[in-house]
Amino acid sequence: MTTISCKGLPQISECAKFVIDLCEGQKVWVFKGELGAGKTTLIQEIAKQMGVLDRVSSPTFSLVNEYQDQAGVAFYHFDFYRIDDVEEAVEIGVDEYFHSGSYCWVEWGERVAELIPENFALIELLKGDDEMREITVKIILDGE
Repeated sequence: MTTISCKGLPQISECAKFVIDLCEGQKVWVFKGELGAGKTTLIQEIAKQMGVLDRVSSPTFSLVNEYQDQAGVAFYHFDFYRIDDVEEAVEIGVDEYFHSGSYCWVEWGERVAELIPENFALIELLKGDDEMREITVKIILDGE
C-alpha cells in the first residue's frame, strides 16, 4: 500500500502518473471515496495519460462508458453509485467486462463487491482541507 498527497488540480497529472505506475499489470481499478472526492477527475487524467481520445465523464446513469485510444483499444468506466441491486450490474454483463482483458475503472465498486475480481487495484481518495487529497493505492491479489 502506497499513499501520495495531491494538492488539487495543479498536481493531478503527477498524481495520475503515480496511480498508473503503481497499478501496472492490473486491469480492474476500483476507485473508492466519498462524493466529491475526485474519483472521476482522477480517472479523466488517467485516461488522458493512457491515450484515451474520447471525452471521459462519469457513467452515473448508463452504468458504463466505453472509451478508445488511438489504436482503438477499449477502456471501460463504471459508476455504480445509483445501483439498487447487484443484479443490475450482472444484467449489463459486468463479469464479461471485468474478464475482457481491457482496463476497467470502477467507481462505487463496494456496491457490487461480490462481482469484483479477486485481483484488482484499489485506489482510495480521502478529502483533506481545500483541494488536498490523500490517494492510497493497494494491489489486491486473490481477494486478500
